[in-house]
Amino acid sequence: MGIEAKFDRIGAVIAAQGSPDFPRRLAEFLRTIAPYDFTVIFGYRGAARPLDLYDDFPQAKRAVFVTDYQAGPYLLDPFYLAATRPTAPGLYRMRDLAPDRFYQGEYFRSYYVQTGLAEEIGFFVGLDRGAMVIVSLMRADKAFSAREFAALRTAWPIVRAAVRNHWADLAERFDLPAGPEAARADRRIERSFQHFGEGILTPREREVVEYTLKGYSAEAIRQVLGISSGTVRIHRRNIYAKLGISSQGELFARFIDTLVKP
Repeated sequence: MGIEAKFDRIGAVIAAQGSPDFPRRLAEFLRTIAPYDFTVIFGYRGAARPLDLYDDFPQAKRAVFVTDYQAGPYLLDPFYLAATRPTAPGLYRMRDLAPDRFYQGEYFRSYYVQTGLAEEIGFFVGLDRGAMVIVSLMRADKAFSAREFAALRTAWPIVRAAVRNHWADLAERFDLPAGPEAARADRRIERSFQHFGEGILTPREREVVEYTLKGYSAEAIRQVLGISSGTVRIHRRNIYAKLGISSQGELFARFIDTLVKP
């Protein structure tokens, strides 16, 4: 696409700010830089359930990418986890934010693989009061090349300014209580893991569950918790025995089940 056409798309993005058409115009502009299959824009604030601000999935895929994701798996998503901790604004590949065994972990094997994606990259745009917008660009067949990624990164100033202006009041859209209750809500992910298997698992075993489901290897868990790799494996065996399960797949299913129960 020629430079004039790209400027036309930038103009359309600017003109659409504040209107429902803005996310679509933003996606159209980004596709002039590098083609990709799907766009999804999620809003995050602390541990609140992510808001689907925009997506262009066909209806058949939307259940996996949005509905199922919001039901609980988002708590193990590398993009979500990065949004809940200090992460510099910018463009990221998911694989650069994921733990060392993410692609062998149960979140990937039991949930993410259903998306059929070859790669997902995202613009992280920080807003006021701890809110963040992630504009995710997804490819089904092949990863973004280094050249394509670099080209998309040049669009960062436009994406950042436009997103910050359009969703300036995003923090107000989250149903988070004020004061001490808000602080407790922001710790939802920690509570989810702390209470998983309560009365059955020890606090240390719950920590091992958390890092295992997030995609950490036994060696990475050893380093984080300051224990030996052998101790990690013993904890995993004890966890499976206590919960009456025999695989990480069952562990993942059990954890997600506790999230969706009222």
